[in-house]
Amino acid sequence: MLNIADTLYEWCREARPFALATVIDVRGSAPLPPGTSLAVDADGNAVGGVSGGCVEAAVYELGRQILAERAAPARVTFGYSDSDAFTAGLTCGGEIDILVQRVEPATVPALTAALDAVTAGRPSAVAHVVDGPGELMGRMLHVPDEGAHDGTLGDESEDRAVVAQARAFLRAGRTALTEVGGGGGEAESSEDGTCTRKLTVLVHAHAPRPRMLIFGAVDFAAALSQAGSFLGYRVTVCDARPVFATTARFPHADEVVTDWPHRYLEATQVDPRTAICVLTHDTKFDIPLLRLALTLPVGYVGAMGSRRTHERRIDLLREAGVPPYQLARLHSPIGLDIGARTPEETAISITSEIIAQSNRGAGRPLSHGAGPIHGPAQPLPGLATAP
Repeated sequence: MLNIADTLYEWCREARPFALATVIDVRGSAPLPPGTSLAVDADGNAVGGVSGGCVEAAVYELGRQILAERAAPARVTFGYSDSDAFTAGLTCGGEIDILVQRVEPATVPALTAALDAVTAGRPSAVAHVVDGPGELMGRMLHVPDEGAHDGTLGDESEDRAVVAQARAFLRAGRTALTEVGGGGGEAESSEDGTCTRKLTVLVHAHAPRPRMLIFGAVDFAAALSQAGSFLGYRVTVCDARPVFATTARFPHADEVVTDWPHRYLEATQVDPRTAICVLTHDTKFDIPLLRLALTLPVGYVGAMGSRRTHERRIDLLREAGVPPYQLARLHSPIGLDIGARTPEETAISITSEIIAQSNRGAGRPLSHGAGPIHGPAQPLPGLATAP
């Protein structure tokens, strides 16, 4: 639903009832991921989408019906259908589950609070119950990155469990399904206060932009900073040489830092979504920087250079005491083999590898594969652990 946060926030502030249709699960190829929503108000105004056009009309009509009849939330599945040209289905061959519910803003203050935070740019999550007891279907909690949450499921143990899961997803910047409880009984909580009812919760996460740290103020860094910014990264370019590390040379970077690379990396904040790109080609910068970077819980570490440079770099890192399991995390030479020559082409090569690493993609032409184009969401990469 955060794809339409601005409009939903306005509707909530106006106390305007609306129907909300949300993609809650995807199997096989599907155009849009879980968490994407379409909303329709009583006047028939619509915003957002759930399938890129394949089933929008059917979902729109269902939303209007549920809104007008004040009906209970409905969970529907759409899949591939070629038996009838007028049957709503996905031409891509996948399946999507969609939860359609009526939202009365005055009765869901947690949603208004969450949308207020999101539109203001504050890290927040919406925990959205998409499967479980009927009375909880569609219930929402607003979970900020710190402080008290808004809303309740009616049971403190369930609230605690859902909030803990939501904060974990928020820290990782992921929108995804999670399950809590599952004792199988009718009781809302066990004697020790733990959650026993099984709930499936879709966590909508609004996190700060992921970081791309580019070390080396070279022409390739200028192109990479532009590509990184286009992909939604908060880009930092760092170089120890002030004559090269200037904002004029890197207009697309969010910040340009003059400092020794390893010293800057040691002092800055990173997380599992951070991409570190080392373009310096200088061992006095590369080795202390990579030695540190490979110990951090970041999503990607890549270093530019020829294969000869790579071999020499690996030897020096081994001499510096970097163990094999950490060296295995290093993408060097950096980027995918697409025949890149220019700085712009090289930036595409590097960002393509970062995307493939983040999504666990194979990095091969789609025409050479079989099966679904869009695989299931995978856990974010984190810090490699010693065997």
